[in-house]
Amino acid sequence: MMAEFRLSEAAVRQAVSRMSAQSWLASRKRANRAVYSLTTRGLARVEALSPRIYEPAAEWDGRWRLLIYAIAESKRAQRDRLRKDLTVLGFAPLGPSIWISPHAAPADVQALIAAKKHRDVTHYFLGEYAGPLSDSELMARAWNVESIAADYRKFIDQYAPRMRAERTHQSLSAARAFVERLWLVQDFRRFLYVDPGLPSALLPAHWPGSIASALFREYYALLSKKATNFFRSVAEIAPG
Repeated sequence: MMAEFRLSEAAVRQAVSRMSAQSWLASRKRANRAVYSLTTRGLARVEALSPRIYEPAAEWDGRWRLLIYAIAESKRAQRDRLRKDLTVLGFAPLGPSIWISPHAAPADVQALIAAKKHRDVTHYFLGEYAGPLSDSELMARAWNVESIAADYRKFIDQYAPRMRAERTHQSLSAARAFVERLWLVQDFRRFLYVDPGLPSALLPAHWPGSIASALFREYYALLSKKATNFFRSVAEIAPG
């Protein structure tokens, strides 16, 4: 299957080894072969991020999620790990040690700060912003809206012609549709790290993020039958 991506066996083994070392994958023996599956940590990350990839952003409730942390410089690795996790959850830095999000899922945030290493160094708040800036101005302090818009336009320019071509000609083979769908997801998922689903009420008119999201869902659906058929033809699903 990975040969369709022109990846060598060595590169695939290295990637799997790295994901196992990071506790995203677990392996077990089945006959004379190693079988890999998501760990509890890996499954939790997939379940947390999938709605943000495949579903439209929820309507903003007008409140901001604010997380403050105080981690000593001597624990830089812990601080950097927390920042990465906050980015994945849809937060962005408003100032030193102050991160905000319009949409972070409460359960995901609570799970993060409940970890023993974070309990004594984090504080989480939920509420409305009272000024002196507007909500739009506050958002612009934490997110580079123009840069995000430019990235969305690049995504649209890249995939809109390809979707039109496939819809018109249905020329992709099942294998190529599988590859195309994975690259589509890979390219769209990058927006998870820059756009938490910024509130439409605070964004400029004709926001390209809305167009890109609709394009992603439509093209994904268009590719899915062929891509799924190819996967089923080559994948071996281990029982249990």
